[in-house]
Amino acid sequence: MTIANLPAIRACRPAWNKGRVVGQKRPLMSKHVWAIGVQHEIAENHRDLALFNLAIDSKLRGCDLVKLKVADIYASGQVKERASIIQSKTQRPVRFEITEGTRRSILRWMEEPLMVGSEFLWPGRFHERLHISTRQYARLVLEWVKSIGLDPTSFGTHSMRRTKVAHIYRKTGNLRAVQLLLGHTKMDSTVRYLGVELEDALAISKAVEI
Repeated sequence: MTIANLPAIRACRPAWNKGRVVGQKRPLMSKHVWAIGVQHEIAENHRDLALFNLAIDSKLRGCDLVKLKVADIYASGQVKERASIIQSKTQRPVRFEITEGTRRSILRWMEEPLMVGSEFLWPGRFHERLHISTRQYARLVLEWVKSIGLDPTSFGTHSMRRTKVAHIYRKTGNLRAVQLLLGHTKMDSTVRYLGVELEDALAISKAVEI
C-alpha cells in the first residue's frame, strides 16, 4: 500500500511580538524631559542625569552613546560645546552640540570616584566590561520612563535619539537640518524615521507664503 507523503506537523509557536507594542518608539515631550531630569537631580544620580542629558543632546544611537570616551567630549579641563564622532552603523562622522546644562551634569559626573582614570564616559561596573552595554542602557531608559508614569512599551532608546529632532522638526519643518543632526545619508531615511506624513507636508506648505 502506497503511503502519501504528508507535510510534517509542527507545533504552532506564538508570534514573537504577541502582546507587544512594536514600531517606532515615541519621542519624549518637553514635560517628560523635565520630569526625568528633576528626578535624577533630587536623587543625586549623577551618572544617569549626565547620560540622559547627553542622550537627548547628542541624538546618538545607543551603540555609539555607550562607547563614548572622555576624550570625545572633554578637552583642556572642560566639556566641549560641540563634539564629533564616527558612527558605528554608517562609518560617517556626525556632529552634535552639548548644551550648558548637559555640560554641567557631565562635569559633576566626572568628579565621581568611578570616573577616576576611566577612558570611557560610562564605565562598566565590572573589570571585564569597559563601558555599559546597550542592553544596560535600554534597561535604564525603561526605568526612566516608568519612574514618571509613562508606558514603557511605547518608549525605548530610540526615544532618546528622536526627542530633540522631533521638536526641531515640529518648530521648523526643516528636514535637511534633522537629516544632518541624525547623520542620515538619505533624506528618505529621515522621513521614515520621523514618521513624516502627507498632512505634515501640507501643513508646512500652507504656512509658507510666496
